[in-house]
Amino acid sequence: MERTTRRVFITGASSGLGAALAREYAAQGATLGLAARRGVALRELVDSLPGAERHRIYPLDVNDHAALATAAADFIAACDGIDIVIANAGVSRGTLTEYVEDLPAFQQVFATNVTATVATFTPFIAAMQKQAAAGDTGCRLVGISSVAGVRGLPGAGAYSASKAAVRVYCESLRLEMMQSGIKVVTIAPGYIDTPMTQVNTYAMPFLMPPEQFAEQAAATIAAGTSYRVIPWQMGVIAKLLKVLPNWLYDRLFANAPRKTRKPY
Repeated sequence: MERTTRRVFITGASSGLGAALAREYAAQGATLGLAARRGVALRELVDSLPGAERHRIYPLDVNDHAALATAAADFIAACDGIDIVIANAGVSRGTLTEYVEDLPAFQQVFATNVTATVATFTPFIAAMQKQAAAGDTGCRLVGISSVAGVRGLPGAGAYSASKAAVRVYCESLRLEMMQSGIKVVTIAPGYIDTPMTQVNTYAMPFLMPPEQFAEQAAATIAAGTSYRVIPWQMGVIAKLLKVLPNWLYDRLFANAPRKTRKPY
């Protein structure tokens, strides 16, 4: 049995994809737990949502794993359970391995994009397992990867590697959760029109509005699809990139546009 009213916890919810997902789920009547570093932005977002009084905000840094666990416990207790957890928080920085001063940037990207994804899921799993054992078929753990994680991109070693790690980690988790009935969904966005991409100075094919992304992502999560690239056009490109031999990939992408390097 799947609940009709969802209880949804989203990290990185104050802007971009997280805010768009919050608006989509609020419009569907869900009760939201929204976590992000910027508490004022979270409050402004919640005040703009339908049913503002039923949502809860958690101003925190996802690298504070104790704060994440506390927020999870509060949301589960307040809502008598959890249906969907979306580990959306992430950072993107241009990095180059040749610069020793970029090492902290690599560490920050991996901590936020990978380790914090694990720390976001962990405190919710016991409650989900209990619900699934009682017949709830709607429990979802959702990781946000990226098309940038399909192949390594020059100048984006930290970001590409971290998003590839999210995809493979979620694949492992999907197998681990299969027996309990919890579905793990991995979504790989292409170019979505958010503050993260608005700083890019190069062409972004198939750029998608965040509201359209959120609608498609919510449908993917509801279906329990294991992996999906959004928009679909970038999914076709991702499949092509996977099968390119290294010599051809190197020739095509060695001089690809690069994100501006930004040491931590």
